[in-house]
Amino acid sequence: MAKIKSDLNTSVGAGRHPKVFSQYHELVNFRDTWRIFKIMAEFVEGYQFLSKLKGEVTFFGSARTKPRSRYYEAARKLAFMLGKNKHTIITGGGPGIMEAANRGAKEAAAESVGLNIQLPAEQILNKYVTKSRGFHYFFTRKVMLTAPSQAFVLFPGGFGTLDEFLEVVDYIELNKMEKIPVVLYDSEFWSPLVKFLKEYACEKIGALSPETLKLFTVVDDIKDAFDLIKTTKERPYFSDLSPSQFAAGEAANWRIFRIMAELVEGFEFVAELKKDITILGTKSIGAGTKYYEMAYELAKKLGKDKHEIITGGGPGIMEAANKGAREVGASSIGLNLRYDHQIRINPYVDKSISFFFPFVRKLIVTAPSLAFVIFPGGLGTLHQAFEILTLVQTKKTGKMPLIFVGSEFWKDLDKFIRTSLRDKYKTISREDVNYYKIVDNVDEVCRIIKECPRKEF
Repeated sequence: MAKIKSDLNTSVGAGRHPKVFSQYHELVNFRDTWRIFKIMAEFVEGYQFLSKLKGEVTFFGSARTKPRSRYYEAARKLAFMLGKNKHTIITGGGPGIMEAANRGAKEAAAESVGLNIQLPAEQILNKYVTKSRGFHYFFTRKVMLTAPSQAFVLFPGGFGTLDEFLEVVDYIELNKMEKIPVVLYDSEFWSPLVKFLKEYACEKIGALSPETLKLFTVVDDIKDAFDLIKTTKERPYFSDLSPSQFAAGEAANWRIFRIMAELVEGFEFVAELKKDITILGTKSIGAGTKYYEMAYELAKKLGKDKHEIITGGGPGIMEAANKGAREVGASSIGLNLRYDHQIRINPYVDKSISFFFPFVRKLIVTAPSLAFVIFPGGLGTLHQAFEILTLVQTKKTGKMPLIFVGSEFWKDLDKFIRTSLRDKYKTISREDVNYYKIVDNVDEVCRIIKECPRKEF
């Protein structure tokens, strides 16, 4: 199989030892110094570009939505209404829902902004964009799509749309972003996902609180969406991630350099890993429970096979995996997020690093791993999973094992992906469902990981 260049396999700093991936990744020197400057250039230029905008509303949705379809026309009309109300409309700049929203904004003589991504299969900027900025790095572009907005509207979409929805709500829950309108259009599409979040992530494993489900609103009428957003006002410095925090004022420099420092330190931290596996899952599942014990046993088996175990470093599934790794003498690693300047790390982590910016931490969690094992979890776990699916789908990273553990938990989400995204709405391709597997036992996880470097997953 031809080697595939990965958008994530990048690093910085001096050194001699390249990072070696499976056959699905190019042999990448994890210490190419120039890459950090390219990444930071995208941040600086992106934040400068966005800092000049006012009253931003970001639209997400499928690039496959056809012109004149009901979703296209709804997005176009809503963007027109918001544009007439002095809002700036931001999209990813491509076709489908993005084109519809940019078209509505342009017809309203409002700012029509496109933040485009360079994909192997070229994504062309739609003709209704009046201001644009292009990005090479997926994670940089996604920060720019979410950081400035005063509201979000999400139409039916695929893996990328689900990733963006879950990440935005996660940022709000983590207090990295102020509570702002998050509007999901069309209950027929969104209801199965909301039901999954309520019944499984919230009620069965306690990974979400009932209050979290109030952070977004599902509507079936664009007037209802407009009413939720129309009174939103410009709020400078409203978010830790807001462009005004980086691109203006005396605080700008240290924040940009803090991103750079976290990237450099993060890549240096993972640069020497060779057989690392990332295990993700909720912090809410404790010792003695089914999934905790499975994560513990899995990490022991993988550790005995000379794999390094990476987790988020916290309690629950993360603790179980770190505990299993340590007990067999394997490298037990925690990549932690600071909460209110406090570091929460379980006692079984042998080596750790913490991050202030969630997008940097997510990049570092994703960059080195040969495989991802996803146990039941909440918003953080879910949007990490959908981001990996999006990266593989768009060929921004090579194909790798993405394994969901526990069919009892994942079955309804899997059904939503197959029957809604693939079959009914056609927001993903038929082959896209092959990018993940759902398993129920530890041995099967180990078998998939062991065989993957030698044959297609």
